[in-house]
Amino acid sequence: MTEPALSLSRNDDFVWDTFNAAWYQEHNYGTLRPDDEEILQTVRDFFAAVYAEDRPTRKWHGIDVGPGANLYPSLSMLPFCESIRLHEYSENNVAWLRAEIQGGYGESWDAFWKILTENPAYRSVEDPRAALKKIADVNKDSVFRLDEVKVEGGSLLDLPAEQWDVGTMFFVAESLTGEKAEFEKAVRKFVHSLRPRAPFAAAFMKDSAGYFVDDQRFPAVAITEADVRECLTSLASNVDVRVLGQDASLRDGYGGMIIATGRAGDN
Repeated sequence: MTEPALSLSRNDDFVWDTFNAAWYQEHNYGTLRPDDEEILQTVRDFFAAVYAEDRPTRKWHGIDVGPGANLYPSLSMLPFCESIRLHEYSENNVAWLRAEIQGGYGESWDAFWKILTENPAYRSVEDPRAALKKIADVNKDSVFRLDEVKVEGGSLLDLPAEQWDVGTMFFVAESLTGEKAEFEKAVRKFVHSLRPRAPFAAAFMKDSAGYFVDDQRFPAVAITEADVRECLTSLASNVDVRVLGQDASLRDGYGGMIIATGRAGDN
């Protein structure tokens, strides 16, 4: 399907609860692509190195913002965390995540885990399915409300910023809106949710013109690595930004993938 040329559109102009999670997972992660493999290698080695350097007295509390139907960001944090919150807005994605994790994730993720285990830190996890099921918590909420967390009964519990020890946000901030201001706000909310010097990894589609999930159109901001670097360097330290997969073979209408790592605050 030809990718759409999108005018600027706000996040709340789109119906996210009907996002076809099963279609998205099969189309994007049914097999391990070379660009995702490169991202996995980068994030794997970064998290393992930071954990070894910092020698925390307890395992981390991690957050994956906007996972959709993608488990590999959470898997990249698995050996280092005693809890991982999957902070997701779409009702369909939340239902998919809960079923996938609680049922023992599907075989397609084994290829992703195999890449992670090339670093010895990941080989300490004997049963990643059981480990993820034990520590994962799927929370339905927006990236724009990362300072609030839903609790039982539908009420909201106000929590301070800077509460998570490690975080990931993959293909979210640029893929939830057509407005650059909302992209920047999403990145700020993500980084501000992390403790000072907490390691993070964030991935973005480069020069995206918007995308289809099944037959539904969703927005995007056409960002470059310079936009990512400019946004993150005001929020974080030790920022490293790389462009991967410039063959852009996943779909029409983008120019590769961007992976950024760093430490929150302390800039």
